[in-house]
Amino acid sequence: MKRKILSVLTALVMTASVTACGASSSTVENIDEASISSENASAEVTNSEATNSDTADVSFPLTIEHALGSVTIEDKPENVVAIAWGNPDVPLALGIVPAGVSEANFGPVDENGLLAWTAKGFADLGVENPNVFDDTDGWDYEAIADCNPDVILAAYSGLSQEDYDRLSEIAPVVAYPSVAWATTWQEETVNDAAALGLEAEGKALVENTEKLIQEKLSAYPDLAGKKVGFFWLSEDDLGSFYIYTNNDPRAAFLGDLGLETPESVLNLIEDEDAFYVTVSAENADLLDDVDIIITYGQESLITAMQNDGRFSKIPAVNNGAFVLLDSNDVLAAASTPTILSIPYCIDDYLKALNDAAEKIQ
Repeated sequence: MKRKILSVLTALVMTASVTACGASSSTVENIDEASISSENASAEVTNSEATNSDTADVSFPLTIEHALGSVTIEDKPENVVAIAWGNPDVPLALGIVPAGVSEANFGPVDENGLLAWTAKGFADLGVENPNVFDDTDGWDYEAIADCNPDVILAAYSGLSQEDYDRLSEIAPVVAYPSVAWATTWQEETVNDAAALGLEAEGKALVENTEKLIQEKLSAYPDLAGKKVGFFWLSEDDLGSFYIYTNNDPRAAFLGDLGLETPESVLNLIEDEDAFYVTVSAENADLLDDVDIIITYGQESLITAMQNDGRFSKIPAVNNGAFVLLDSNDVLAAASTPTILSIPYCIDDYLKALNDAAEKIQ
């Protein structure tokens, strides 16, 4: 269902499949730190707490419960395949080179089909030619099997039961914990790490990244409590539009940044499991408490909304308080966060939000 939703909204279509695998995973045995530099600020996330734990105490087999059943991993994985959005970033952050990963299907990618932070994760581990799957036409089960994986990481994904059952014939699969495409970056990190016998390390990465976020937020005190909506609009047809709910990681991440979901948006949610709500422009006046709008588009979209009287009651529209995401920019891809994308783009994201907040009157 989420796959269809994202297709309709031309946002992040997070499906995954794979092509041929030739490499096996390699592990950096002594991880002193999981260091990830921000593009502009040299931010660092350390894994020092994790390395203080005795990973040898993690006993296999271990069992992980998830939405599609439960998976038992008999021995500590050596060959790791990570599919769908963000999952490849988890083993990389833990110092493990996956045998194969999914190509990114949204945002600017390098010659290997990787987003900048994932490419950096490989480079930091000395890998110049990672094994990347072209997943645009669906799952390539034969290619996944060729990787001889010990585990398939997909804690953030939209696997159907059929997908899961077929992949499980190849190797144990870690699916999403509750709802397809609703896994937070924290859950993705911890669940994928747990399958590698590194749950403590995964939790440490999350804790350190949350500390990093708070440190960065300290430079933007005026952002606290601002009411922000993550919209999808078409400049060519403003008759109806969409607002993501906190079931979508893009909107949920805003809470991690100290921002609030407008009460007007919460009032529109009838299905607590919905990823978005559809709003008619005729009812846009209900959104009279939205301070900032995040959306995909260009400056002309702001002009179109300001010239359309139906949006005149939305403070963000009147003030031009927008964060515009260009699908060809890394920030658009980073709006769906991962353990590597957050430190890479946090400075740019907070600056963009603060620039919008400064327009609030």
